[in-house]
Amino acid sequence: MVWKTLESKILLDVSPFLRVRQERIEIRPNEVINDFYQVDLRSFALVVAVLENGNLLMIDQYKHGPRRKVLNFPGGFLEANERPEVAARRELQEETGLEPATLYPLGSFIDNGNQRGCMGHYFLAIGCRQTAAPNPGDLEDFSYVEMTKSEVGEALEMGRIGVIHHVAGWGLAQTKLAELAAL
Repeated sequence: MVWKTLESKILLDVSPFLRVRQERIEIRPNEVINDFYQVDLRSFALVVAVLENGNLLMIDQYKHGPRRKVLNFPGGFLEANERPEVAARRELQEETGLEPATLYPLGSFIDNGNQRGCMGHYFLAIGCRQTAAPNPGDLEDFSYVEMTKSEVGEALEMGRIGVIHHVAGWGLAQTKLAELAAL
């Protein structure tokens, strides 16, 4: 059975960054949860960037969620009414100055099965080459790290990729890279 929302009340709204709702949900006939909470966060695009030489470009940067420096793939929030592919290309260009020869969509996923969270749109960018100087914005302080595929795997095993969205992006990219290699 599909759950039915009987009532939804906004408890906190600091749009576009965060909205918290309390909902009354009917999960089965005559069975209601009166305080089911939903969290809405901004949608994002994440790009696993493969350079022309076959290496990957990652960003070594402090992230306040894990409260430490971690390795990330380029990415960021979608602007209002922006298509995910447009956001992926924009974020890749802004953060790295790279342009891909080919951009493959890898899927779109909600990050929390019950509370929702955010929608992540994942992409694999092949044949990336420098076409402009990076313009990451004033809040970004990071360094670029060029890595082989095995080095990315080692970084994951060592806990250096500390945000699940980037772990997911790497897993999705590996599947697509294997598919492309088999052609």
